[in-house]
Parts: sequence; C-alpha cells; structure tokens
Amino acid sequence: MAEIRPFPAANFSELDEAKPSAMHWKIMFISGMGFFTDAYDLFVIGVVMSMLGPLWHPGKLEESLVESTALLAAAFGALLFGRVADMVGRKRIYGVEVLVLAAGAIGGDFAPNIWWLIGRRFILGIGIGGDYPVSAIIMSEYAGKASRGMMVSMVFAMQAAGLILGPLFAAALLTTHLPHDIVWRILLAFGAVPALAVYWSRRHLKETPRFLHASGQEEDSRGRLTRAQHFDEKQHSVSFWDGFHRLVNDNKLLSRLIGVSLAWFLMDFAYYGNTVSSPLVLSALGAHDSLLKKTLTQLVIFAIFAAPGYAVAIFTMDKLGRKFIQSLGFGLMAAAFAVMALVPNIEKLVVPFVVIYGISFFFTEFGPNSTTFVYPSEIFPVRVRTTGHGVAAAMGKLGGFLGVFTFPFLMHWHGLLAAESAAAIVSLAGLVTTLALLPETKGKSLEELTAEPETPTERAQAA
Repeated sequence: MAEIRPFPAANFSELDEAKPSAMHWKIMFISGMGFFTDAYDLFVIGVVMSMLGPLWHPGKLEESLVESTALLAAAFGALLFGRVADMVGRKRIYGVEVLVLAAGAIGGDFAPNIWWLIGRRFILGIGIGGDYPVSAIIMSEYAGKASRGMMVSMVFAMQAAGLILGPLFAAALLTTHLPHDIVWRILLAFGAVPALAVYWSRRHLKETPRFLHASGQEEDSRGRLTRAQHFDEKQHSVSFWDGFHRLVNDNKLLSRLIGVSLAWFLMDFAYYGNTVSSPLVLSALGAHDSLLKKTLTQLVIFAIFAAPGYAVAIFTMDKLGRKFIQSLGFGLMAAAFAVMALVPNIEKLVVPFVVIYGISFFFTEFGPNSTTFVYPSEIFPVRVRTTGHGVAAAMGKLGGFLGVFTFPFLMHWHGLLAAESAAAIVSLAGLVTTLALLPETKGKSLEELTAEPETPTERAQAA
C-alpha cells in the first residue's frame, strides 16, 4: 500500500474525490473479513443448538442465552473498542478485536457444558462488537464521497458470504455422518480461521489521514506515530468519558445518535430474532424435518434472497441514498412479517411461506441491515466518530440480544403470530425513526456532514 501522508489543514479533497483504487479494495477486504467471521459465528449457533439439544438437554433459558450472549457481549465490545479507537487511533487498536473473537471461537469448541459455552460466547461477542466501529470508520475515512456508501456497504456485505458458508459447511459436515458432538465443535472452531487470517494485515494498516489531522500526529514510513508541533492537546478527546460527553452535550449530535441507535436497535431485534432462530421458525414448515433439510432450506433462503439484497444495497447506496433505502426496507420488512403473522396457517403453504420469509431477508439486507452500519460512519465528527458508531452498534446488539432471547419464547407461546407480529411492530417503529431523525448523507464529504444541519429540526434550530 502506498504511504499515506498527513493532509495539511483540513483539506481532504484528494480523498473525497478519489475513485475506488487498489488501496480501497485492500482495505475493504481486510475490514470485511471480520464481518464474514461475525456472520458465520453469530448465525451458525442456531444450527449448533439444534445439535446440542439432544446431547445436553438445555432448558429454554440456557438455549436462549447460548444464542444471544454473543450479541450482549458485542454491545460491550462496540462501546469499548469504539471509544478507544478515538482515543489512541484506529490502527493501534485494529487487529486486537479479531484476536479476542478467535479466542472465543476456539474456546467454545472446548466447552464441556452449556454454561462454559455461554461464557466463551461472551468472549466471542466482545471481539465481534469491537469490529463494527473500527472497520466501518477506517473504510469511511479513506473512501471518496461519491463511493463511500458502496465501499462501507461492501465491508458489511461480507456478511453474505458468512451467512451462506455457515449452513453450507454445516450441511457438508452433516452428510459425513460424523457424531453431532464432533460436528458442532468443528463448526464453532472454524470461526477463528478467517479472523486470524487478516490479523497481520490489520496490524500493518496505515492510520487514516483524518485521524492523524484531528489528533495532531504524523506517521512515518514504518508506521510510527509522532506528535506534530504546535498542536493543542485539548482539541483531541483523550479521556474515556469525554467522548460520550461530547455526543450527549451537543443537541445536533445527540439527535443523530438517538436516530441511528434506535433504528439499529429495532432492526437487529427483528433481524437477529428471525435469523438466529431460523431453524425454529422454519420448523413451522415441518416439525419433523431433519436438521440437514432445515439447514439446506436456510441456505437456499440466504442464497436466493439475502445475498442479492446485499448486492442491490451496494450498487444503489450512493444513488438512492441511505434514508430512502432504510425507509423502504423497514416498510417492506414490516409488511412481510405481518403477512407471516396474520395469514392463517401460512406455514402449511410451503412455497408462499418460504418466499415471504425470503422477501423479509431481501429487504432487510437491501435496507436497514446495510444502512444502519453506513449511517453512523458518516454523521459524527472525526474526534468522536468511532465512539458514536460504537454506541449505535452497541444499541443494535442489545436489540439483537433481546430479539434472539425472546423469539424462542414467542414461538413457543403463540408461534408465528407472536414472533412475527413483534418483528412487524418494531420494523414500523424503525420506519418512523428514520423519517423523523435521520438525514440524507449521499454525495457529501464527512466534513460537510459534520458541519451542516441536515434535518428540518436541525435547520430550524440553526436559523
């Protein structure tokens, strides 16, 4: 990668006008491999729990904790890594999160019982959460303004490969007729492989010019950072709590923080609840279907509906805009969930049920699952950018935790009516949140977005 020099003053026009280059694609791949791993690890646990049920006989509480603990821990990881990356720099912390993730994945493989597995899923989740803000901001701060939405979306869209590989790998192992006690351990341990594969590249990535400028630092050819002369230390946020104070003490930033955090919370409640619990949801089609058949059905839905949704989001993010895509996605998610909840005995109509369930995935990916990741990488000032993204991601993972934790109870209570009605209601709330609180960001530089009022409320306050 070519050496990146600090930009003078606050002129980042060279970055803003840049078209995607080899450097951008390298950063995208290095950052995106974390999300490949995240998706694989988070979603394969549903298949694993289908195997562990007959082996360990966990109760409903233990089952819900295994599937949701990583999401709760991810909230903590996002807050911690997001704040530290604003304090000491993106490059100094980058790579540590994949080591934590790998430790949790490998540790889960050796869990002797359900409670040890829950504890090691917590470690995994910390690494997953830490990956969200740092990867998003590194890509955002390097990308040109005309392609920033596409590049950041591509980082996140690496989830699609993880979504497909998880059930594909599980199905392949199930066809070997290996004992399930071995298969589930292989599935969990494999999650460490792609994470460790990018560790070295992440540790040697150059610091972003925007952070160098904001922190008054320069980076030499060996990657060493030195403080520039005549820099006022007070201008850079170095206290752990100071970054959070800056976000909540500024009305404009607080409004945006609430908007992206609430939208992500609501989206993840519906999305993770449906995705992690997909073997349970799909059991409505055939309670006595084999695990292999349920896993292959899940694979088909992901490949036909979810993966194209990511692709459409990538190619339209900078054309249609974040606000339009997020609003459309939330609205059609709500419609799809409502149909699954309210049409009597829809689970008995196999093809219509699978199509509607798949449509909900398409408009989640071509919708808020992509935009909630992109939005907070753009709308906060550089000094609190990863902090703001970390808060939003943390709220998203809390929503995911609640969704995954409650979906099994809802399914056992009143089946699809209860579970999908809840998903439809929170999707409608996400639509309202997007329309009321979030600006459009396409085509503008990061500096423009953090200097201008964007929403009608913000413009009224500025007038």
